[in-house]
Amino acid sequence: MEDNNLKQQITDLLRANPTKRFRVEDVSDALGYHGSAAFKLIVQEFARLEREEIAVVTSEGEFQLNEKARTLTGVFHANDKGFGFVAYDDELPDAYIAPDNTMLALNGDTVNMEIVRAADPHSDRGPEGKVTGIEEHHYTHVVGAFQQTDDDAGYFGQVRLTDKKLNRYKFYVVDTGLKPTPGEVVTAEITEYPNSDHPLAMVGIAKKVIGSVDDPGIDILQIVYAHDIPAEFPEDVLQEADAIPDHVTEAEMAGREDITDQDLVTIDGESSKDLDDAVTVWKLDNGNYHLGVHIADVSHYVKEGSLIDQEAYKRGTSVYLTDRVIPMLPRRLSNGICSLNEGVLRLCMSCEMEIDPQGNVVKHRIHPSVMKSAARMTYTDVNKILEAHDDATREKYAKLVPMFEAMGELHKVLYKQRKRRGAIDFDDQEAEIIVDETGHAIDIKLRVRGLAEKMIESFMLAANETVAEHYNKAKAPFIYRVHETPDGERVKSFFEFLTAFGINVKGDPDHLRPKTLQSVLKSVAGKPEEAVVSVMMLRSLKQARYTDQSLGHFGLAAKYYTHFTSPIRRYPDTMVHRLIHFYEENGINAKSKERYADLLEEIGIHSSEMERRAVDAERDTDSMKKAEYMADHLGEEFDATVSSVMKFGMFIELPNTVEGLIHISRLTDDYYEYVEKYLALVGRKTHRTYRIGQPVKVKVVNVDKEQSQIDFALVDPKAAPVSDLLPKREHHSYSGNRNRNGRPNDHRHSQNNGNRNNKNGNRNGGRNNNVHHTRNQTQSGNRSNHKPSH
Repeated sequence: MEDNNLKQQITDLLRANPTKRFRVEDVSDALGYHGSAAFKLIVQEFARLEREEIAVVTSEGEFQLNEKARTLTGVFHANDKGFGFVAYDDELPDAYIAPDNTMLALNGDTVNMEIVRAADPHSDRGPEGKVTGIEEHHYTHVVGAFQQTDDDAGYFGQVRLTDKKLNRYKFYVVDTGLKPTPGEVVTAEITEYPNSDHPLAMVGIAKKVIGSVDDPGIDILQIVYAHDIPAEFPEDVLQEADAIPDHVTEAEMAGREDITDQDLVTIDGESSKDLDDAVTVWKLDNGNYHLGVHIADVSHYVKEGSLIDQEAYKRGTSVYLTDRVIPMLPRRLSNGICSLNEGVLRLCMSCEMEIDPQGNVVKHRIHPSVMKSAARMTYTDVNKILEAHDDATREKYAKLVPMFEAMGELHKVLYKQRKRRGAIDFDDQEAEIIVDETGHAIDIKLRVRGLAEKMIESFMLAANETVAEHYNKAKAPFIYRVHETPDGERVKSFFEFLTAFGINVKGDPDHLRPKTLQSVLKSVAGKPEEAVVSVMMLRSLKQARYTDQSLGHFGLAAKYYTHFTSPIRRYPDTMVHRLIHFYEENGINAKSKERYADLLEEIGIHSSEMERRAVDAERDTDSMKKAEYMADHLGEEFDATVSSVMKFGMFIELPNTVEGLIHISRLTDDYYEYVEKYLALVGRKTHRTYRIGQPVKVKVVNVDKEQSQIDFALVDPKAAPVSDLLPKREHHSYSGNRNRNGRPNDHRHSQNNGNRNNKNGNRNGGRNNNVHHTRNQTQSGNRSNHKPSH
């Protein structure tokens, strides 16, 4: 019998006392495990640890930490108060690092660490560690405005850092190389990191001027460079792209199925220029549907190993930032020969499916073809046809209206089929930030997902699943998009959380099925607790990624899933097309399987990293632009909803998705305690209560665009509902910390709070690192064109 929890407790104890020798009785006493059964279990776990070379047995029969198991490697997550956490294991709590034990590591650094104090098995306090070395620095360069000040300490000047995780540091520019002028925005290479001589300063060389602080759009460009996203294509890559014909040649059509006689249409947003998917639907005589999903054959033009291919791999994905797109491919390809523009011949990879009335794909074919789009449709016009039944639009596209109606029918069939198998459908809201000609945010609107958007999503999902299943069953090395089953411990915690709302979930947390979570969402739909349950469910899920193993997609309840439908903007899709071509030309056999078998895992890892980089840049841009918009509304009042509750206050969300903080110091009408079980702030005297999903009226009191921070204050605290959620205690003693004014300390920096929440993206004790982007990683569509990102 194995007890993973006991094993980890013993491991933590050994690591916290690396030179100490333990008898079994010592461990029993330290962990509070007593009795013969417990003694036997401890012996079994020690044997297991010895096999795994974590523990060694001394000549006296005692146990000690194996010397080579002392050092752990992980990623350091800094807090602006000087302490931090090291994430060193996917399952275990992060280790708290005290300010004196960080070795001045910066946020994101890969570090070596030793445990100096084990986690407390009787509380939620995680382990404490000590950084012993920095393996790799996360930051190699910085971006910011150059300035000259009185404290340049013999240096040429400074770069003003706005990165949230670096704003406590100064950055000095040496008097060599590039010499920028004040007001120029530069990139600078770091040559000296914080050390004992200058613990809060870095030194570097200015490398490139990217603009001036007054240039329109320079704020977004700084984010692009800060995330190390290539902003321009190298000249040799552009020259290679220019050499590609801008039309389909006769020779290229050879060996491809001609489907130019079919009514194929593209359906995208009005501003989309890279049209990589076309669809067609018709009813068959047997009552089934024919669904054709025809995708731009990017891999035909992006040859393996070419300069364009190397650059596309490096970028990994296109990045969509408010008013601009940083494409994965040169625009000559993405907006030209690879875009399925209306009325012109284009090469594509086709996935044709026959789907029965229950939504099952009963037949399919995957093959290269040549097509011609019959119409460049927009979501707006298709919604006018199918939802508004607009006569003028239906007349304009009279020939295609019957097909659109068949598409609507098929979408409903596919959607019902996904729901039946348990796909989780989060109701996520996306914002569209409107900017003026100078790039200044002037409005924020909610994107409305109509039938057209949902319909295209259904068709893309069907194609992605069909392609994945085809090559998995053929046992061919392939790339998959996976979303793994959540960890049992996280699910167990989520189930325990649900009991506070009277929801008792039946099911094994270690073998969770998507349908279980779907039923939970259904049970709270329309209720006050819907928001909090949705947020906590999201926190229990894993992040989707690319890999060469078919591990299924939990959120979609799909056994097989890949990304086939967006090769213009995602490198894994391009690679999937390349594999399809390769297997068609060479067959699927032992020799052909060898060709890519050893490459796909690394491609999956790199693509996942580049996707996360893009999501981070998009999140940072949105947050910054939302703050810019709200800076024009200081002092104004808004209706809002509590989106997250922490010890240090609560985050609130406006209907337009703008989020900000009401710090606990602004709750002056009472002394508020945090009741973790209910994720609530409750006034000790008035019992006024604030919980996730609760409506509130707020006023904008402060905005910091550079830090993307928006501060709100409550307009009418007396309007808050009251509750009896406070735990009963004698004399109303408070378990938290007070400062010398009697106010609670800023629990944003509480060690326990950080450890408690660190697997939810809350390493600084903060909220779940933008829940909306967690959704994008698991379930929702891409903001730019409503194609599924899943």
